[in-house]
Amino acid sequence: MRVYLDNAATTPLDPEVVSAMTDVLSNCFGNPSAQHAIGRNAKGVMEMARRKIAELINAKPSEILFTSGGTEADNIVIRSAVNDLGIKHIITSPIEHHAVLSTVEEMHHKGVAEMHLVSINDKGEIDLAHLEQLTSQYPGSLISLMHANNEIGTLLDLKKVSAIAKKYNCLFHSDTVQTIGHYKIDVEELGLDFLVCSAHKFNGPKGSGFLFVKNTHKLRPIITGGGQEKNMRAGTENLHGIVGLAKALEISHSIMPEKQQKLQALKSLMRTLIAAEIPGVGFNGVQEDDKSLYTVLNVSLPPNPAGDMLLFKLDIEGVCASGGSACSSGASKGSHVLAAIHHPDERTGVRFSFGKFTTEEDIRFAVEKLRKVVTE
Repeated sequence: MRVYLDNAATTPLDPEVVSAMTDVLSNCFGNPSAQHAIGRNAKGVMEMARRKIAELINAKPSEILFTSGGTEADNIVIRSAVNDLGIKHIITSPIEHHAVLSTVEEMHHKGVAEMHLVSINDKGEIDLAHLEQLTSQYPGSLISLMHANNEIGTLLDLKKVSAIAKKYNCLFHSDTVQTIGHYKIDVEELGLDFLVCSAHKFNGPKGSGFLFVKNTHKLRPIITGGGQEKNMRAGTENLHGIVGLAKALEISHSIMPEKQQKLQALKSLMRTLIAAEIPGVGFNGVQEDDKSLYTVLNVSLPPNPAGDMLLFKLDIEGVCASGGSACSSGASKGSHVLAAIHHPDERTGVRFSFGKFTTEEDIRFAVEKLRKVVTE
């Protein structure tokens, strides 16, 4: 038996998404930029997908820019905000995804924008008082804070941050890669300027995502050479990926309440079983249901001689999990998120993350194998 509990890294394709993408691959091969009937048909399919996505997040279709995923979208926002919107200060946190942190650090080192890190507590929660202090000191900044941390699951109150941003004339960019498709997001209600999405986090295809850019902001392209995506992203569009993205998001919204209820129950079950089976265990991040991702459980295991080999041993036992961020898997250094929340070096952090295909049998199997590996 093999159990997959690494859904925060990527998710398996939904069969309905595969079907929708296969139909496009087989029957809609045209270039959306072409002027003939086959090209116009492809353009129509793409624009229908754009309208569906816009409808689901309460945006205008013209505010949706298709990208290769969240990393590209984050880069577009940060680089374009500095280059086109006159941003001189960027406020972010030490536990952001590297797509944000590395890009902001580059802007800082080049001397084109100053980086400011907002304080966090040992559960990864943003210090909103410090955030307001920074925005009052640097009005007109770009605030870049993720909706939910991809490693420990701590959620951010977007409405509160948006209110602070508006008070001090700041722009607000949120990496929502871990929450789109899992929570209802209304960009108008939340007051976001920029938002990013990656389809493969909610049973869609890899290599397909989008960036929401509020219509009031005029950005220049960072990829040039064609007029696609309103001159914002040169290159022939990934049509089957775009259709898969829209279909996956539509399905996710249609089952969202029951999926959240199911996965919240599975997360609670796993936390309870692990606490009962492994003495000295702890959990990283906020544990209250309404302040934490229902798809992520980060376990802090007591010191163990085999700590560095734990994920490998779990894999041998048939359990796929992650240590920290999957985007840094294979890197020699540990998780920057766990370091930022002062997780003890002698303890091992393991992230289990759940998706709509996760079952109770998967959870019980994984806990038993975790107990076995730790006690051995």
